[in-house]
Order: sequence, then C-alpha cells, then structure tokens
Amino acid sequence: MAQKEFAHEPVLADEAIGLLAPERGGTFLDGTLGGGGHAERILAAAPGTRVVGLDQDPDALTAARRRLGVRGDRVVFVNGNFRDVARIATDLTQIDDLAGALLDLGVSSFQIDSEARGFSFRRGTPLNMRMGGTTGGGRTAADILNTESEQQLGALFREYGEERRWRAIAREIIRRRQSTPFRTADDLVAAFTTVLGPGIDARTKARLFQALRIEVNDEMTALQEALTSIRGLLAPHGRFVVISYHSLEDRIVKNAFREWSRDCVCPPELPVCRCRGIALGRVLTKKPLRPDESEILRNPRARSARLRAWEKS
Repeated sequence: MAQKEFAHEPVLADEAIGLLAPERGGTFLDGTLGGGGHAERILAAAPGTRVVGLDQDPDALTAARRRLGVRGDRVVFVNGNFRDVARIATDLTQIDDLAGALLDLGVSSFQIDSEARGFSFRRGTPLNMRMGGTTGGGRTAADILNTESEQQLGALFREYGEERRWRAIAREIIRRRQSTPFRTADDLVAAFTTVLGPGIDARTKARLFQALRIEVNDEMTALQEALTSIRGLLAPHGRFVVISYHSLEDRIVKNAFREWSRDCVCPPELPVCRCRGIALGRVLTKKPLRPDESEILRNPRARSARLRAWEKS
C-alpha cells in the first residue's frame, strides 16, 4: 500500500497571520512546521519575510520542503523539538532577533490517521505515540503502560486526561499487564471499557489517549521551556502566537503571557519591588480566539483550538 500523503490543514490561519503581521518583513520561527501551511502564508505576506521551520517529525519536514520548495531560498528547515530552540539558535544566526514566532501544538491529520504512529484508538494500532515518528528515541506509550507505577499512571490520567476514575483505570492497567503486556490500542481500550463501561464514547477515548500522548512526549514541560526560550529570541515588537488544544496547554500559555505583561512579579508580601519592575511586553488577545463554525465544519479537529498572542516591548 502506498504511504499516505502528509496532510494538515493549518488551524486559525487567518487569525494567526493577522496577529503575526508578517507583512512587516523579517524572520519568523514556525516551531511546529508540520506540512508548512502556516509558513506558506507567512512567506506569501511579503517578499522580505523568511522562515525558520522547526519540526521533530522527519515526515513533516519532507512534506514542508515539497510545499515550500518554490520559496526554498527563504526557508531554513530544522529537524528538532521546539524545547531545544535556544540550543538550536546557537548554530543558526537566522533565529536571532525574530520578528515573530508561531507554535501550533496540535497533532496533524497525517499523524492521527497513520496507524504506525499509534495516536488513534483504531483496532490494531500499535501503542507508539512518539511525535518524532516510529523510529524516534524515547519511550513509547506501551513502554509507559507496561512499566510505570500505579501512582504514576493514575497521575497522568488525572492531570492530563482530567479523568474522575483515574485510580480505577491505573489499577486495571496494572492488573492486566501482569498477565499480558500492552501492545495495541485494543489492549488499552479494553482496560478503559472495564472501568468506564461498554458505552464509553469516542470523545472520552480520545481524551484518555491524548493524556498518554502528552506523557510520552513530555509535552507540558517542553512547552514551558520553549515559551521562555522563544521570548528571549524575539526582537523588540516581535510577536508570539500559540495555538493550543488542551486546557492545561492553554493555561500554561495564558499564565506566561500574563506574567510577562506585568510590571511587577514580586510576591505581594514584599514591601518594595525587587523584580524587573517593567513589563516585558503586552498581551494581544484578551481572550483566546476560537475557530468559527465554518472552520469547524471544514476541519472538525480544529474544534478545541485556542489561539493567544503576545508582543515583546
């Protein structure tokens, strides 16, 4: 069977491009390049724009090179995780003084629909879930299910899956793996069904599988590291846009942008300000922007997207 083409429709593209304002020119970081949809819009905005496209998925970079090939002299492609952008910047002078940066934290349709990637709960899907691909380093979802303690498993489904019955799910996973290791999505769905009942719906399965994917890729810590690093690489008046799909991701972004926009971040009990004493920038979106009905109809996977933007002083 021929390999499926990498496809990912850029989410909230008009809103993201409007806030990044690439018509100003300069260099923009697309830290989640994917198939290159957002980057293509940035490059089309003005002949003076350049893009550093970063993605940890080799298949995404291959697809983006095809899509952006006609503008290849204005794009630098980098295989890596956005959490490492500060280290990558030491080797790439193009990342100094960024006019803007974009992170789209969603999983592409190609990744979700590719069985070997293990992001879905379709029958027979291997429990992989590594964003770097099937041969990438790090633990797989199966590794975590088969080795983590009951407390660790419970915590990930409580914190990332926001699941009430996290204790029972963790106990059931431990019970099952004592006789048969977890290998495919069927094994995990069976554990969920035992605890939550045979009527478990697709949205609940998706939420719990997403929780495991977040743990596999250490996504929350990676996001926190990336936010601070990217802020440091922005030029004055550089703009930072983040599109998130999980309430915890959105909270991390909201809190970071809010703190960076405060004059003082000292604890309230301190009588005299001893911090920086000046805001680092300003929030551009008082509330997160959401896809409208037409975009959701066109791309149902955009439903949970939330966009926030910030501008450096």
